[in-house]
Amino acid sequence: MKILITGGAGFLGQRLARKLLAQGVLTLDGAAEPISRIDLLDVVAADTHGDPRAHAQVGDISDPAVLRQAMDADTRVVFHLAAIVSGQAEADFDLGMRINLDASRALLETCRALGHRPRVIFTSSVAVYGGNLPEIVRDDTALNPQSSYGTQKAIAELLLADYTRRGFVDGRVLRLPTISVRPGKPNAAASSFASGMIREPLNGEDAVCPVHPGTRLWLLSPRGAIAALVAGCELDAARLDSRAPINLPGVCVTAQDMARALREVAGDTVADRIHWEPDARVERIVGSWPGRWDTSRAERLGLSGDGSFADIIRAYIDDDLPR
Repeated sequence: MKILITGGAGFLGQRLARKLLAQGVLTLDGAAEPISRIDLLDVVAADTHGDPRAHAQVGDISDPAVLRQAMDADTRVVFHLAAIVSGQAEADFDLGMRINLDASRALLETCRALGHRPRVIFTSSVAVYGGNLPEIVRDDTALNPQSSYGTQKAIAELLLADYTRRGFVDGRVLRLPTISVRPGKPNAAASSFASGMIREPLNGEDAVCPVHPGTRLWLLSPRGAIAALVAGCELDAARLDSRAPINLPGVCVTAQDMARALREVAGDTVADRIHWEPDARVERIVGSWPGRWDTSRAERLGLSGDGSFADIIRAYIDDDLPR
């Protein structure tokens, strides 16, 4: 089985590749098949982890010629992770549209032209919601994005649903909570603080939280995100009662809850490195996202999240904290 991961050099793409290479097989509709090749497509060369099954493909995902080179009739599964993050998509409208929307359409057209109906797993976002939301957001709550990023993700969701309805692909939309704690440096995402306010204090550095302590977030650990991507791909088509997007289980916390969990896990000295400096731009974007989701459908399908935000912090310490 050949697999394509767009955004294969990125944080989630690299972790997903490692997981799949270690697992060695992928089960589609009840049949376990060995993974023979994983193509990691990105604008920079991905780490292939020294595994001959992994191949770095360098190119612009919005270029149809690059996609035609990266895929063929043996590509059974596509994990479409490539994206311009929320803050950057808001700052650079053209770039966000080209990568988050135009490239998604180009990818689906490539799949359609190949004609073998590959399984496409698309990672969407809480940002497709916004406005006057109910207390608890369901899978079928009306989309009302309040940012360019959210709009681009919402349109891509609808495109994938229609290409699936027409039989061009076997599409799965998994709406990811905000991923925390991400290792490395801050990025341009509006939600970057949800990792930075934990990561930096644990690394001995001060951190700024740009939102009000009562701002509510829906979070999932990197461990949980990768497990959900694989499990979502492996769901039997017969178990999907509809092709509606799936809101993945996460942990509902406020920014203040996150700071308290850090104090519980790492102590006062570490937690006191968090400083609260509201940023109206970040507040506007993050404040439009839902804080609580109804994930009962995902749970019925066997998808699960983290137990608590303290568990998420401990997972970061175990997996990623520099020793």
